[in-house]
Amino acid sequence: MTTPKFTQIKQFIFEQIESGKWAEHQRVPSENELAEQFDVSRMTARRALQELTDEGVLNRSKGSGTFVSSFKSQSSLLEIRNIADEVTAAGHTYSAKLVSIEKLAADAATAIELDIAIGNSVYFSKILHMQDEQPIQLEQRFVNAALVPEYINQDFSAITPHEYLSKEAPLTEATHQIEAVLSEAKISALLTIDSQQPCLQVKRRTWSSHGVVSLAILTSPGNKYRLGGHLKF
Repeated sequence: MTTPKFTQIKQFIFEQIESGKWAEHQRVPSENELAEQFDVSRMTARRALQELTDEGVLNRSKGSGTFVSSFKSQSSLLEIRNIADEVTAAGHTYSAKLVSIEKLAADAATAIELDIAIGNSVYFSKILHMQDEQPIQLEQRFVNAALVPEYINQDFSAITPHEYLSKEAPLTEATHQIEAVLSEAKISALLTIDSQQPCLQVKRRTWSSHGVVSLAILTSPGNKYRLGGHLKF
């Protein structure tokens, strides 16, 4: 399956910024210029520019054009931390248990999340993160196999997916969706909590300069885990 044209345009823009060829506040090519360069419709070029604007990578000014955002503004307000570091920093012992890992063909929902074609290969892992040998978080993660082909061969009792992906596909951006949920029976069993116990669930999509790398669904018992942050302005 070929990479969608609008994704190719996004990757091109990312590469120009990441390599330093385009400085912050520099004007980027217009919709018409990108459409001609990539032999696509103006609508396709517009989608690429709009998505990068929504993601904070670009700024669009009516009548003036589109510009590279301030690099400072591209930092996520919510710091992405490695759970192993969080646990050890709090004075506890961290460990992990690989529940399962497999290669799948992306269904429609997964393809949309990872911005790939239906049927493309994805890896799906379930990992139980432990604090003092007690389950504290279940991580379910879909990974774009084309971007991180060796993901399935890693020992995730020795390294967390976050650590591995940070090395193999350095993070350029992320989105978070945070909500309170009632645990499902299978998740409750893994977390050793009562069925229907309130949990904190974080859905996190991460990008590298080449596209969406993964979708992680992180579920933690509400009475064992909290989400916090320290913001500087």
